[in-house]
Amino acid sequence: MQYMLLIYEPEGVFEGEAGKARLMDVVGKHMALAKEMREAGAMQSGSGLQPVTTATTIITNGGSQTLHDGPFAETREQLGGYYLIDVADLDTALAYARRIPVVDGGKVEVRPLATY
Repeated sequence: MQYMLLIYEPEGVFEGEAGKARLMDVVGKHMALAKEMREAGAMQSGSGLQPVTTATTIITNGGSQTLHDGPFAETREQLGGYYLIDVADLDTALAYARRIPVVDGGKVEVRPLATY
């Protein structure tokens, strides 16, 4: 079964010199986990995302669409990246999700992909 592991982290946590050092540490840990998931045959894809300042949101309302800079959600955390994995069950997906490196306040959402 395929699961999306969505990584949310506090906004601004990787800004400044201390943030850059924190980012390099976290990226190294992500690379190690991704390598392990690939070797286990679980990883389908994954990537970090550009900052929320690069996002554009399309809002549909009453049949018309408008474009807005940034993400639509009003939140202090941002979607920073994801893994798409294919594993036997939710327990296995959760085991991988628990190993995803995030800073304090970070969250990982685990969601199964819909099948139609």
